[in-house]
Amino acid sequence: MNEGKPGTPGASEGPDGDFELARPNGTGSPGTGPDGDYELRRPLDVAAAPPSTDGTPDAGAAAGPGRLGGTPGAEPTPAGPDAGTAPHGAHAPARPTPLHDPDPYSTPPYGEPGPWAPAPPVQHPAATPAHGVAVGAPEAVSAAPVAQEAPAADPWARYDPWAAPAVAPLQQADPVEEDVKRRRGRRRRTLIGGALIIALVSGVAGGVVGVQLERSGGIGAVELPQAGVEAPDRDPDSVAGIAAQALPSVVTLHVSGGGRAGTGTGFVLDDRGHILTNDHVVEPAGENGDITVTFHSGDTAEATVVGRDSGYDLAVVRVKGVRGLTPLPLGNSDNVQVGDPVVAIGAPFDLAGTVTSGIISARERPITAGGEKGDGSDVSYVDALQTDAPINPGNSGGPLLDGKGRVIGINSAIRSADGGLDPESGQSGSIGLGFAIPINQGKRVAEELIDTGKATHPVIGITLDMEYSGDGARVAAEGGDGGPPVSTGGPGAKAGIRPGDVITEVDGRPVHSGEELIVKTRAHRPGDRLELTLERDGEERTVTLVLGSSGGG
Repeated sequence: MNEGKPGTPGASEGPDGDFELARPNGTGSPGTGPDGDYELRRPLDVAAAPPSTDGTPDAGAAAGPGRLGGTPGAEPTPAGPDAGTAPHGAHAPARPTPLHDPDPYSTPPYGEPGPWAPAPPVQHPAATPAHGVAVGAPEAVSAAPVAQEAPAADPWARYDPWAAPAVAPLQQADPVEEDVKRRRGRRRRTLIGGALIIALVSGVAGGVVGVQLERSGGIGAVELPQAGVEAPDRDPDSVAGIAAQALPSVVTLHVSGGGRAGTGTGFVLDDRGHILTNDHVVEPAGENGDITVTFHSGDTAEATVVGRDSGYDLAVVRVKGVRGLTPLPLGNSDNVQVGDPVVAIGAPFDLAGTVTSGIISARERPITAGGEKGDGSDVSYVDALQTDAPINPGNSGGPLLDGKGRVIGINSAIRSADGGLDPESGQSGSIGLGFAIPINQGKRVAEELIDTGKATHPVIGITLDMEYSGDGARVAAEGGDGGPPVSTGGPGAKAGIRPGDVITEVDGRPVHSGEELIVKTRAHRPGDRLELTLERDGEERTVTLVLGSSGGG
């Protein structure tokens, strides 16, 4: 509530206690209507007000809306053509009670001229005729002065509830929009990448499962337990260990010549290329035949005969231009006992590198092999080692190894099912009766063949009656070549042996035939001393002699 200032001229207090402006006197004063009523001037802009005589704007126009000539407390009257139509002496309507307490600080818009002062005129979209003016008179409307924009100092001067909001539309800053797009892009790429990884892993897992199912025969198929992979190394004393050490030194021989061909086995004697085998293996080559040596690695080389001896059934061949040969270690056949384990290696029926195993079945088993020529020149006399290790045609010339992988014999003959005893007979295969030349004899013969190309045979210097059917070996009455049955000056003659004597023992071992006597004799070296037991005219006597030597055939 605004109160009139005391002492203001023409001011009086109204019936409700409010301060009321005094009505001005004089008819020629501004704002006075024809009936003497006071009429408020329409607020005008400073630019539209007529200048004062002293060059300043009209005081009433500059005062702005709600202020008449700068007089506080005056009640504003709407401007317009009907401003002066109110009857003279009519009272103003009762003023409403202010809705708030007076503002002691005169803070706009609640300061002077009062809280009940009406709002300044509002510019509507279309001009509205003043009160009392007939509608449809465009001339009057157009003739009405246009309200001017209030000064900038008045906060209500430009208020218009029908005007479009002047607030600019909100826009998102470019960086924020770009970050959102990037985040969405990264999220999209992450999802796609994750989906691809899941698909790939699923495919691989499905493939593995499918392969396993295919191999195992499907779900629920039987899968038998099986041992895992083990180290290939074996105990050196086992059959596998012996075979692994010996196989690189065992060779297969393919021999051809004179319209014949054969396959046999041999083993390396030294690093100079000497290979020991049986005489009957290389015999088909003759003088001009071909001998091809195939090593365990598969490499091949041509070989030539160094020396051969049919009486011992041994031969030595040599390969040239081959390096890295590993000779097999040689054992001692005198140390072999019945029941000792042995391993035989050969190429039975041209199956190279075949390994069999067994034991020593017997020692000093006298055998004879060959004899195809009819004159006995090709007959082999061997004081052999007997074994049950399977030996078949093609094993001839291969090594017979002891439990430490050392050569104790050279596989030479088998007993066939038809009762024959021949290195290459008995095509039905092994029946568990195999024979090998003792390595002690083979070593001596091989050394002589390498050194001289031929081997020497220990001899007694007598001719035996091979038709004698009694027990023992009987000295013939006549020599085979027309000479004396006891060689003059030979070891037998020096020991006192006579024609018709029957030799029953050699070094205390019984002799049952002439072949056995030859075998026992050839088991020794020339120059060895022998003790013979013989019968003459029903009496038994013992003689000692030193073995002589003869050229081999």
